[in-house]
Amino acid sequence: MKAIQVEVRDADLLPTRAAELLMKTTALLGNCQTEIRQADYDYAVVLLACLGGDEAANRARIRAEISPEFRRKREARDTRELCVELSRSLKYFLKAAAEEMRLSGPQP
Repeated sequence: MKAIQVEVRDADLLPTRAAELLMKTTALLGNCQTEIRQADYDYAVVLLACLGGDEAANRARIRAEISPEFRRKREARDTRELCVELSRSLKYFLKAAAEEMRLSGPQP
């Protein structure tokens, strides 16, 4: 994902390459959704265990939020958001490139 982000940011993309990257980010979005479902479940198990103790609910939540499961949950959601934003950027780029090609077509 990081490589796609760097390429979009730093490279002079051609429309064909932008379309390839768009397909990859779309495919990665599906993987993110699967990871989010599993990470949400794993975090819920940790949270439930923390809530089962004798401490107050707000302290139990804080304890759960410093767990590796919570970090995984956040990373999965952040990666999904990055995929969505990269997809939007690539779609905008492709639309602008198509419009530019249309306008620069044969001149009378």
